[in-house]
Amino acid sequence: MALRPISKNFRRFFLPILSSSVSHFHSHATSFGFKEVHEDEKSRLVGNVFSNVASKYDLMNDLMSAGLHRLWKDRLVAELNPFPGMKHLDMAGGTGDVAFRILEAVNKIKHRALVDASEDHFLAETQIHVCDINPNMLEVGRKRALERGLVEHPSLIWVEGDAEFLKFEDNSMDGYTIAFGIRNVTHIEKVLAEAYRVLKRGGRFLCLELSHMETPVLKQLYDYYSFSIIPTIGEFVAADRESYQYLVESIRRFPSQELFASMIADAGFQKVQYENLVGGVVAIHSGLKI
Repeated sequence: MALRPISKNFRRFFLPILSSSVSHFHSHATSFGFKEVHEDEKSRLVGNVFSNVASKYDLMNDLMSAGLHRLWKDRLVAELNPFPGMKHLDMAGGTGDVAFRILEAVNKIKHRALVDASEDHFLAETQIHVCDINPNMLEVGRKRALERGLVEHPSLIWVEGDAEFLKFEDNSMDGYTIAFGIRNVTHIEKVLAEAYRVLKRGGRFLCLELSHMETPVLKQLYDYYSFSIIPTIGEFVAADRESYQYLVESIRRFPSQELFASMIADAGFQKVQYENLVGGVVAIHSGLKI
């Protein structure tokens, strides 16, 4: 699947219009699925959704994506290219899915390498901060860590925190990932600004998110599946149709691949690009802090 760099013309002509619209919109309301709610209310509503779905989150992901979400996360971590001694922030990563993969990738490198005592980057302790605003999602992650024998692992640090107001120091992280989380925040631009702030020079931002299909025929099929099948699965498996209705609607309200790439670049990131997977069902966006 080809990587697509951001168009400079798109940024130059469209972003001033976007910025004006966003500023006006933020002063009044924001989206919660297809509804408009006050900004202060969105955090609570999204929190309720993820508190409701936390216990069935993994099962529902498998059912909704036919297990493909596992491959998408593998791809995300491969793009990150983790290394021993790195300081990494996995935002909205409460269940640990991405963090466990990063840790596994780091351990494989350690096992393959002949470690020289003078190489500090191998000797330094890897730190993977798993940050999520929802304590119920973090609890799911801790339980999964316990099942894997990783609950006391020094490289895994579980943190309850808001992506828009991170408590980490400036220039403190080598990498930042967010998988299936950024579309649920109130202010995407604040999340991007915070990601940029905490990353070191040379640090990489990576976002895996459900996105927009490009082929009209496939889009029609995908819309039918999304609005007719997924909420029904949620109703029967998790006894919660409304939460999954919101999750579907939130995908449609999320910016297009090109627009989101422009927002990442506007936050200060360079070499911004994105890769569509499964025809745009999901996309991986990336950018470097240089």
